[in-house]
Amino acid sequence: MNAPHNYSRRVFLQRAGLAAMAVAGSSVLAGCASGGDGEDTVSGGGADKSAENPFGVNAADPLTVVIFNGGYGDDYAKFHEGLYTSTFTEAKIDHKAITDIRQQMQPLFNAGNPPDVLDNAGAEAMPISTLADTGQLTDLTPLFDADAIGQDGTAVRDTLNPVAIESAEYASKPMVLNYALQVYGLWYDRAMFDEKGWEPAETWDDFLALSEEIKGAGIAPMAHQGKYPYYIQQVLMDMAVKHGGPEVAYAIDSLEPNAWKNESITMAAEALLEIKSKGYMLEGTEGLDHIQSQTKWNEHKAAFICCGSWLENEQKSVAPAGFETTVAPTPLLPGAALPFDCTRVEAAEAFIVPSKAANQAGGMEYLRTMLSKEGAAEFTKLTAAPTIVNGATEGLDLSPGAASSIALIDSGGDNNWNYYYGIWYSPMDPKIQSAVAELAAGRVSAAEFTTECQKAADETASDPATQKRTRS
Repeated sequence: MNAPHNYSRRVFLQRAGLAAMAVAGSSVLAGCASGGDGEDTVSGGGADKSAENPFGVNAADPLTVVIFNGGYGDDYAKFHEGLYTSTFTEAKIDHKAITDIRQQMQPLFNAGNPPDVLDNAGAEAMPISTLADTGQLTDLTPLFDADAIGQDGTAVRDTLNPVAIESAEYASKPMVLNYALQVYGLWYDRAMFDEKGWEPAETWDDFLALSEEIKGAGIAPMAHQGKYPYYIQQVLMDMAVKHGGPEVAYAIDSLEPNAWKNESITMAAEALLEIKSKGYMLEGTEGLDHIQSQTKWNEHKAAFICCGSWLENEQKSVAPAGFETTVAPTPLLPGAALPFDCTRVEAAEAFIVPSKAANQAGGMEYLRTMLSKEGAAEFTKLTAAPTIVNGATEGLDLSPGAASSIALIDSGGDNNWNYYYGIWYSPMDPKIQSAVAELAAGRVSAAEFTTECQKAADETASDPATQKRTRS
């Protein structure tokens, strides 16, 4: 996994709204175009710098923290704020937990009065690429170079999963802290599977056989969040990349000619059509949103659902007692290049320090606090999601979802992978999603699907306004 990227479960929904933003996106931050210039000086601070206070935070400087109040809630942020004020005892923290990030934050950015820390997530997140291109983000190099809290002189960057550094970069500078480590796959109730004597299948043929058995038990083998086709798109991409290797994703991200025509993409598309044609999809799932489909899955109306590792926490209020949310890798198509026990892993949940924040020094120190083992461990305790901090889950009593996610991260190792085109080329993404929706509903053939996706990619590649990026 070797490229900058920024999205998460929140961006599953954010990307579903990008069709509208693709039209309006040029004006989303029009008032911000004269933003910061990436200079090394930061606002706030002024105290003597040391290993314990690498940014020179003034103990009495106030700090404004805005958190997306979504599937993770904001209790973890309150804990992090407590850690911050235990060091800077005179600091007053203005904590806000909101859902409509763009609506509330855009006027503040336009006025040059953004918060010191922003959890930029959700369906209404601000477009990171636009913020970066208009100089609205602080260069986080000093954060990654600073000593990690409680790590005996080890730099922050050396305590993190490598994908954290890769995903932070825009214009060759780290601008974003993607905090949560997201794991994608097919989710099931381990308790029900044990009761039925079922086991997730490793090969495509075995998956079809298992699906037939599940269907015979009166349960739909699969459900997906039809109103947000990016969820089922993950299954397609995972099968394709595991079949053809990471080069499949590299070519798509690099806008290479005929990247979407790759045999592995076609095979994965045909596999989705086979699930549909054999009646293995939950009836009506194409019209359901994420909560509706996931609730039906919790009710055992479907055995598998495609999602990321936020699922357990998002559904905790509706999951019945004894439900063991567990992730399995997607099955392998014939001739797969990668092993079964790997998957897509990304660093997500984008935290930023705006370049015009009143207390940039405090903002970076807050992020450093989040990246302490204590801060990261508490996040996992409260959300059932791992973070980018290495070793932070050691000794924790993990939930089934968190435990299976971490096990899959570990088993996949260097074979885990990621893709980036959805954020790099946001105007293209709604077109891909639309094509995926048609495919999942069985309304187009695999060839028609790949043709439509390649058309969108070619249009993007030929657009002189598009910043092209490459992977290898």
